[in-house]
Amino acid sequence: MKFKLVSDYKPAGDQPKAISGLLKGLEKGDRYQTLLGVTGSGKTFTMANIIEKLQKPTLVIAPNKTLAAQLYQEYKSFFPDNKVCYFVSYYDYYQPEAYLPVTDTYIEKEAMINEEIDRFRHVATSSLLTRRDTIVVASVSCIYNLGVPENYFDSIISLELDKLITRGDLLKWLIKIGFERNSVGQKRGTFRVRGDVFEVYPASEEITYQITLTDQKVTQLAVVDKLTRHVKEELKQLIIFPPKHFVTTIPERERAVKDIKIELKERLVYLNKKGLLLEAERLERRTKYDMEMISTLGFCHGIENYSRHLSGKPPGSPPDSLLAYFPKDKHGKPDFLTIIDESHISVPQIGGMYAGDQSRKKVLVEFGWRLPSAMDNRPLNFKEFEQRIGQTIFTSATPAEFEKKNSAQTVEQIVRPTGLVDPPIEVRPVYNKKEKHSQIDDVMAEAMATAKKGELTLIITLTKKMAEELDVFLKEKGFRSRFMHADTKTFDRTAILADFRKKKFDILIGINLLREGLDLPEVSLVAILDADREGFLRGETALIQTMGRAARNVGGRVILYGDIITGSMKRAMSECERRRKVQIAYNIKHHIIPESTKSTVKEFK
Repeated sequence: MKFKLVSDYKPAGDQPKAISGLLKGLEKGDRYQTLLGVTGSGKTFTMANIIEKLQKPTLVIAPNKTLAAQLYQEYKSFFPDNKVCYFVSYYDYYQPEAYLPVTDTYIEKEAMINEEIDRFRHVATSSLLTRRDTIVVASVSCIYNLGVPENYFDSIISLELDKLITRGDLLKWLIKIGFERNSVGQKRGTFRVRGDVFEVYPASEEITYQITLTDQKVTQLAVVDKLTRHVKEELKQLIIFPPKHFVTTIPERERAVKDIKIELKERLVYLNKKGLLLEAERLERRTKYDMEMISTLGFCHGIENYSRHLSGKPPGSPPDSLLAYFPKDKHGKPDFLTIIDESHISVPQIGGMYAGDQSRKKVLVEFGWRLPSAMDNRPLNFKEFEQRIGQTIFTSATPAEFEKKNSAQTVEQIVRPTGLVDPPIEVRPVYNKKEKHSQIDDVMAEAMATAKKGELTLIITLTKKMAEELDVFLKEKGFRSRFMHADTKTFDRTAILADFRKKKFDILIGINLLREGLDLPEVSLVAILDADREGFLRGETALIQTMGRAARNVGGRVILYGDIITGSMKRAMSECERRRKVQIAYNIKHHIIPESTKSTVKEFK
């Protein structure tokens, strides 16, 4: 199926110029291009037009789960007849394994997996292997080890009506690729059997497949209701994907255990030779226990640390990430488009993951907690990432040095289709000594006036603690407020933003999650507390991005609270003023009356 863009709107403002320029760059074979699009200029709509024209599978990388969720919903609305997938880290809570030599403290890995996100991840990989009209919206987790796609694809069970298969063979294959037999519960990744009728609960969908065998032949394939068992849809063909991405066979596990024994022996010789007897004893005891578990159960706690042995890859080999599931052309080169959203944040994130991971693992290996092969369970480094992507478009209102240096061209999208101009900016003191009036007193008065108009306020603080304390304080004063920061769970963030837009509360307090890309047209006031605290959260880029949250409302305005005007504040205000002049001149020339952005609150599914 081809990509088909569905929208009530047609490209307007700077969008036609941007689409034309980027397409010409793609046709010329430009490796990297940048779309410098101001907040509210419709960068996602521009990229949707590019996808429709290019007709290639597309990877969209976002810097955090919140923005990834919003982009996923937007692309789903633009491409309702195509496959749009969501791929982010499936951990609600994750504490990586670590060792602190100074205090001799070993921290065991702890994780809480979100089953719903895991399902979305399976939808993404299975879609990439079966259809070309696929868009995957991902976070930086897309560069982490996922398992060999060939093993995943080779483990597929393909069934069709009248196909010859015995009951025993189907049982054996389901168990072999990772399904668990469960006659009681109905859980993803399990199946149950009653006579010659199989009920399979796939990892990628909240549905039940029913497979009926008669005389060693498939006589019925159907989707059935979980509760009533009534047939909802008859199928002629059925493809069952493995419930886990890391698929290994018994021979592979046996070979892996032999290889682990060899590595362990060599490492113990080295540690004993160095006089590191405690480290040697620790490593031997732990690794032997893990090998016993792998041999007996096919699994052990922290099995990902043996991924190199299980996959049979040589030492130092790059891991197979989500990128390995995207198609290649006949020359073996990437045959898909990559869009890196809010690239000024996403690109440094991609580059920084490898170094942080290796630093932590190096200590674990040095002190005998892990074998050296554990270093190969890692994210891609930036060079490896570049080798695995093809033509790429960076999108940002504030492109960073990498994009500026490497892009063949930078296409500007400053004029918005709605005619909206960048919001006016006002600087007010953190504490007004004359009136004995603090920034909190002032922002409360402004938020109250904004709420009376039926509009919303964003308040940006410097720390998570301050966001929480301000939320408590405002509630005590009778305001309807909520806070959101990095500790807020993935789906809770989406729900909070949806409730905010539905005006179930009037003030949302945050730090940097409320900075990039969020579509909140009901927000008419952005208040940045302590704007004069020069640094990462109050740098030029951060300020421009945060102030942009008020650019989707015709009455949007920004208040910066600072006792001095820092260099970052001055540069950010200067750039916004430059854009305002361009936008106002365009509106006058074309007789455009600005209108607030209109978008519906979409349910995440």
